[in-house]
Amino acid sequence: MGNWKLQVEDSALADVAEAAAVYRSSGLAERRPVDDLARFTAMIRGCNLLVTARLDDRLIGISRSLTDGSYATYLCDLAVDKEFQRQGVGKELIRATQEAAPAAKIVLLSAPAAVDYYPHIGFKAHNSAWVLDPLA
Repeated sequence: MGNWKLQVEDSALADVAEAAAVYRSSGLAERRPVDDLARFTAMIRGCNLLVTARLDDRLIGISRSLTDGSYATYLCDLAVDKEFQRQGVGKELIRATQEAAPAAKIVLLSAPAAVDYYPHIGFKAHNSAWVLDPLA
């Protein structure tokens, strides 16, 4: 692990502007509503497992998940500041997410640019995932 510090944070107290900055710097903002402050705030604060990576006080990575702690953890977002990508931050965020709910399997939908990343760190492809778009 690098010099960053990982921690599980209370999502209700998350700094939404800080999270948005990491989403933007990671490239994930292209597929998330970071410019819709109300929706993005609900998204960040509504998760029940938020793991962060910080270098000193700077947020450099975030893992946002929904979990029952027993069977499944849906890893909604994994965002790492471009400056810190390819240094193991994402892998460590996933490890900490798994450790927070060790009995649950992790399920995720990959961003197109990250499709080759997940098999490299132990994920297996699943051919029966389905998505239903929101009503509004």
